Amino acid sequence: MTPSDIAAVTGLLNVVETADSHRPLNDHLSIDLRHGGRTGFAGLIAWETNSANPVAYCQVSRGNDSWALGLVVDPNHRNETLQLGAALLSEATKIIGSEGGGHVHWWVSDPAPEHDELASKIDLHAGRSLLQMHVSLPLAQKVIAETKQIATQSFRVGIDEASWLTVNNRAFANHPEQGDWTIETLMSRVNESWFNASGMLLHYVDQPSHQLAGFCWTKLDKLSDPHLGEIYIIAVDPDHRNMGLGRSLTVAGLNYLASAGAIAGMLFVDKDNAIAIATYLKLGFAIHHQEQAFVGDIAAS
Repeated sequence: MTPSDIAAVTGLLNVVETADSHRPLNDHLSIDLRHGGRTGFAGLIAWETNSANPVAYCQVSRGNDSWALGLVVDPNHRNETLQLGAALLSEATKIIGSEGGGHVHWWVSDPAPEHDELASKIDLHAGRSLLQMHVSLPLAQKVIAETKQIATQSFRVGIDEASWLTVNNRAFANHPEQGDWTIETLMSRVNESWFNASGMLLHYVDQPSHQLAGFCWTKLDKLSDPHLGEIYIIAVDPDHRNMGLGRSLTVAGLNYLASAGAIAGMLFVDKDNAIAIATYLKLGFAIHHQEQAFVGDIAAS
């Protein structure tokens, strides 16, 4: 991927985001693209005939213990999704096989029948489903009044990394993307242009010792959408669950986003997480769209 390739793909991503009202690649894939990738990164572009315009893009990125796939098709070429997708995904799986193979996640927004067909061509099957949920900001005063207020402090770069990683990795011990983060993974996000330590809210408890009990990491990308804030990552340490901290941290994060100028908040939640979804619905969230993971194992070649 040359700088001109990355610029062309970025233009395609912007077109798709405008058409679909959500970003076509997740943060993991987007960060790898912007920084030219790392070991296990590859970008595959389908170009329009006799043109410098890409009509489709497929990306391979290595994660902590699995591979991430992304596929983006220009809205004006969606009738060619099967043809373009089959060619790009076939090459992508060859790259993964040549790199030793492994477990693969391909996330698709608003999945359609052609995505099921493409997944079957590379031996992937439907796995986890996520819901993206939105809420208007500021929150209703009734919601705030019914929520236990807790003390939070902003993330301190150079101080809080170890405790944050401990809670994150304990809370997401069995999570394929969020678990097993390293300091390098964390700092790759901290070094992003959108990062603001003030919006990374930590809740410490004093008893029995000064311990991080949970956090709500918010994201407000003013260059992309200054009016839509995100609950980027929220977690409660397993030792402090079932105490209402999840709701309190969510409200604290949404209140921060409203104070920073956001008029809507969003988050992702597993479709099967009925308890969390019920909590978010009570806060005023509604489902915006669904994302589907297609998963499977690719053998080494």
